Amino acid sequence: MMDWILPLGLLLFGLISGVIGEKFILKKLEKFAFKKEIPGSHIIFKSLKRMPFIWFTLAGLSAAIISAPLKPDMVILLQRITKIAFLSSVTLVLANLVSGFVKLYTHKTERATASLIANLAKACVLLLGVLLLLQTLGIEITPIVTTLGVGGLAVGLALQDTLANLFSGFYLIISKQVRTGDYVKLDAGQEGYVTDISWRNTTIRELSNNVIIVPNSKLSSAIFTNYHLPAKEITLTMNVGVSYDSDLEEVEKVTVEVAKEVMSEIAPGLIENQPYIRFHTFNDFSIDFTLYMRVSEYFDQRIGKHLFIKKLHKRYQQAGISIPFPIREVYFHGKVDNG
Repeated sequence: MMDWILPLGLLLFGLISGVIGEKFILKKLEKFAFKKEIPGSHIIFKSLKRMPFIWFTLAGLSAAIISAPLKPDMVILLQRITKIAFLSSVTLVLANLVSGFVKLYTHKTERATASLIANLAKACVLLLGVLLLLQTLGIEITPIVTTLGVGGLAVGLALQDTLANLFSGFYLIISKQVRTGDYVKLDAGQEGYVTDISWRNTTIRELSNNVIIVPNSKLSSAIFTNYHLPAKEITLTMNVGVSYDSDLEEVEKVTVEVAKEVMSEIAPGLIENQPYIRFHTFNDFSIDFTLYMRVSEYFDQRIGKHLFIKKLHKRYQQAGISIPFPIREVYFHGKVDNG
């Protein structure tokens, strides 16, 4: 029993050190990083969750194995298992770090991200980690890579649809025809915000909060409108008609003032783009014009039209400007029977 006191003590020391590192040291570092608002700190600490405990425990176990009165074959086996566990945990941490920072970078540069790129980066790190693990354990990886290459051809033929969606997803992201956060309208009539582009599907969230799932291969070959390209800002147009008795100079002045009020509420950053109107038609009952006003994005058209109609109707009433409605005069020919 005396021979086992040191190994058990080393193992216990590793366990205690792991608890201290996880519960106290890592927690304090996490609070300090969040307080200083260090970029990417949430990714680092999320990836390191539970890892200090695992690593200190593995270190204590490794020291215990060396000092324990075990047979050489058993020592080699346990050391190999410990090495596998350590390399696996390091690979998992690196994969989560790479995936998280890819999401963070793409979000900063594109203001949105797609899970396809982050998952691809994570898969590459995991694959490299597995190959390194096999190499460390003395397993020759060249035959494995060759076998995977030959087998990959057969798998590729069997998974043509899946691969078509995968490469279509890459095409959509690289070409930047569709980005997460864009508002798109499909040729079938569905429309909404793109929330994610995965390895198989593109997810679109409608304004009603329903979700549309479109295979990447279908979307890449479909006709659709992206209302966020080339820019999110768009021009809202409104057709209005006023009576022939109206002072058109006064109509233009009042209408533009109302449009500016609406822009100051829903798109204050675009107020330098002055709204304007253009008269274009002598209609049967009115002189028609079109208002042109910039809004921040496609969805803002709804609230923009709502506010503009309410405010314009009120201002026209105050200014004595009338919006005519259709009138028909009916003439009767021939003798009218009065009795």
